[in-house]
Amino acid sequence: MKQIACTVIVVLFLFGCSSGRKEENVRPVKNVIVMIPDGTSIGVVSAARWYMKYLGQGDRLNIDPYLCGTVSTFCSNAPIGDSAPTTSCYMTGIPMRKGYVATGSPVDSLNDLIPLDPFMAYQPLATVLEAARIVQKKSTGLVVTCEFPHATPADCSAHYYDRNNYPYIASQMAHNRLDVMFGGGNNFVTPEIADFFKTDGTTLLQNDRESFRNHSADGKMWALFEKTGHPYDLDRDTSKIPSLEEMTRKALTRLSKNPNGFFLMVEGSHVDYAAHDNDAVACITEFLAFDKAVGAVMEFAHNNRETAVIILPDHGNSGFTTGRRGCGSPSSSLADLFGVVAGYKKTAAGMEAILKETPPEQIKAVFEQYAGINVTDDEILSIIHSKDYTMGDYTGTGNNQNMQYSIIQIMNSRTCFGFTSGQHTAEEVFLAAYHPYGDIPLGMHTNVEINEYLCKVMGLDISLPELTRKIFAKHTEVCADYPYTVSANDKFPILTVSRGQDTLTVPAFGSVAYLNHRPLDMGSVAVYMDKNSTFYLPADILKRIQW
Repeated sequence: MKQIACTVIVVLFLFGCSSGRKEENVRPVKNVIVMIPDGTSIGVVSAARWYMKYLGQGDRLNIDPYLCGTVSTFCSNAPIGDSAPTTSCYMTGIPMRKGYVATGSPVDSLNDLIPLDPFMAYQPLATVLEAARIVQKKSTGLVVTCEFPHATPADCSAHYYDRNNYPYIASQMAHNRLDVMFGGGNNFVTPEIADFFKTDGTTLLQNDRESFRNHSADGKMWALFEKTGHPYDLDRDTSKIPSLEEMTRKALTRLSKNPNGFFLMVEGSHVDYAAHDNDAVACITEFLAFDKAVGAVMEFAHNNRETAVIILPDHGNSGFTTGRRGCGSPSSSLADLFGVVAGYKKTAAGMEAILKETPPEQIKAVFEQYAGINVTDDEILSIIHSKDYTMGDYTGTGNNQNMQYSIIQIMNSRTCFGFTSGQHTAEEVFLAAYHPYGDIPLGMHTNVEINEYLCKVMGLDISLPELTRKIFAKHTEVCADYPYTVSANDKFPILTVSRGQDTLTVPAFGSVAYLNHRPLDMGSVAVYMDKNSTFYLPADILKRIQW
């Protein structure tokens, strides 16, 4: 039985994008946009809609006309998804383990939900973004509110088995020659990346909103704001940091100049952070900020008529509900459920930033000003006695009694919102889509099937597995006829190949090799996996230098 299962997954890998189960006749379009509200359970969507209605801003979200099904997202060996493997599966068509970024996982024979090919462990897997750029010569872009090497953007444009290895991931993203990268993460722009941008003709703007708004010159453009991720939308300084909607509009303007079309991924990154925090108002307002970006994309798509859009979270998070034990019932009015939260002017993180600079005697006034809450003496003590630090791991806020946790408890106690967890959850997530000819995915899909749809709507004439073999071949195969060494002692490992007086050096996690010290554009990134001491690089690189 295990032998048969393994054969099935090999067939899946070999034929990747050519075996759609539900949408056999998907007509390709010029532009493809994927929009991901990270960690958004359906309860957040419902609450955002009612919140908007309470504020008199309408009762329909921008996603509403396009809702068409659900998606079952999962890790290769666990029903609860993680941002790294779930979006990686959207991008590659192959499920993988927690923490893996577009990289094949080892077999877990006891727990794998879909049999994996053991020979693909630690193999970098080509993504639809890479296929769009390399095969179809399309422009590519990422727009996020997190730091740029974070899991979801990394899933589109980098490869490694550890989502937290930002140096390796950031270098790959820079070398993947994105036409647009808007978001956060100035801390992760190394001198090497900045130097590469200068030679590659990429404009890098850092914490400069005016230049971001006014920049119209052709060429690749990165615009980053903040050291790491952006603040929550409710806390954002609008004079310094653009909204997700504004960044998305800018990306569309720039990417649409390419006559071959473009691939764009837009992430509402911080819905997930808010759900980890169990911060109800942050969940709601972050999703509404994402929905405004949806509105911008749909406006473009309808006017353009050559663009398909697919909108879906990567996983659920926190078990968010409107109504919890002891609060909320069919007799609760809209005002009962949303009147208090609609008055919150800051998220808990925003409140924490203020309260850290506030004397104890003024805490009560701060809560009244920004949340309309009359806090008790005991609640003030809970703030004073909190661990006054920012969690190193944002996923742990909902489970640790630091100051932000204490603020969240106070704010949530005045509402009827409930949370079952401070972590990811396994429920299906919503699916929404637009196609100019109506060829949208209907019903329930797995994350594997979402990749099949993306490959079809992009009109790829090469499967992702075939592209993987072309751009991520093992160095032991590529260099079999020549002496080579792998140095793992440098900051980034280096592959050195020799032939007579000629030497080819390939630094890991970049796209530039050096033939006798002269730079050579490889066209894709080289990846080194220490787990198997293997470089992965273009299969034809030695032919290109005529060895």
